[in-house]
Amino acid sequence: MSALTNSNAAQPSPEPVLRVRNLSKIYRGARAVDSVSFDVYAGTVLTLLGPSGCGKSTTLRLIAGLEQPDAGEIWIHGRLVASAARNVMLPPEQRRVGLVFQSYAVWPHMTVTANIGYPLKLRRVDRNVVASKVSEMIRLVKLEGLGDRMPAELSGGQQQRVALARALVYEPELLLLDEPLSNLDSALRKEMCTQLKDIQTRLATTVVYVTHDQEEAMSLSNFIAVMNHGVVEQLGSPDRVYEQPATVFVRDFVGRTIRLRGVIEGNADRVRVRIGNQVIRTAGVDPDTFSSGVAVEVSMRPEDVKLVKEQDRSSNCIAGHISELSYYGDRFEFTVRIEGTDEQVAISADKRQHASVGDRVLLSIDETHLKIWPL
Repeated sequence: MSALTNSNAAQPSPEPVLRVRNLSKIYRGARAVDSVSFDVYAGTVLTLLGPSGCGKSTTLRLIAGLEQPDAGEIWIHGRLVASAARNVMLPPEQRRVGLVFQSYAVWPHMTVTANIGYPLKLRRVDRNVVASKVSEMIRLVKLEGLGDRMPAELSGGQQQRVALARALVYEPELLLLDEPLSNLDSALRKEMCTQLKDIQTRLATTVVYVTHDQEEAMSLSNFIAVMNHGVVEQLGSPDRVYEQPATVFVRDFVGRTIRLRGVIEGNADRVRVRIGNQVIRTAGVDPDTFSSGVAVEVSMRPEDVKLVKEQDRSSNCIAGHISELSYYGDRFEFTVRIEGTDEQVAISADKRQHASVGDRVLLSIDETHLKIWPL
């Protein structure tokens, strides 16, 4: 179990904003969330990343108070807000959390200004303070001049910014975002992702973010918890999760992966793997970890594999033939069948690297980024 801190933020308080301990939720005998634990400190963004049905949204709903845990505890700023064992269950309005869902959930009969100010109105905040805070939020989410509009007059991205402003206006101790960009088109999603990161940085808001989108997770997060079947399979910084996946699931879910089956061949000084009739070397793998003759799977990221010409051959190349290619304007995508095997790999190459289907090519592999997995 890891303590999450933001190296770019001020020195965090010893007490985390959010503490989750052994949290579980069972639906009809199935564990939707299974003994999940983590801490989140002030000013950091933790993303719960995983496929549909992995338990990430349920975890968020448990934190928000929209679901009651079957086991475990939740603490927000040192205050116990949920505990199955102690029969504690504070309602959402007592947890000082902001919520934004994938459906925009703005009130259609209220203007932008009224939507954003509603949480303050409920708390009986002075009218002048409400006006000031709403104006500040409108500027922050870049909705200047739209305060008198109704939601039906806004685009999807603008409606989601209204929902975000409404969640932030009363300065919650914790902001919970459940797939907030999934209903937007690709271009708008990237724009909103950038704006969301800017807002979070400026306000130093503590955020738990739920998404299945790996690019969102990588760009927004200080830490990522990769979930599968209700369990956190790996929790760490984005670069660690990507470069050093702890499980096969994390390896295959986060980013693209090239996988080749082979057999360990000798382990005198470094591990070598025979793939068909070719041998590749690895670095940073303990030679005593794998015995000669053992079947394994070698994995690498596509960016660690380069298409090279014969005269540029490195000491760690494997040969193959192009079986398919696609042109994307800025690059080619090649499918290469590895010689002596039925294995095929997909890699990208610069648009200036011309090649044709059937050509024999060499793939230069960065041995420092190879990972070996037992079969």
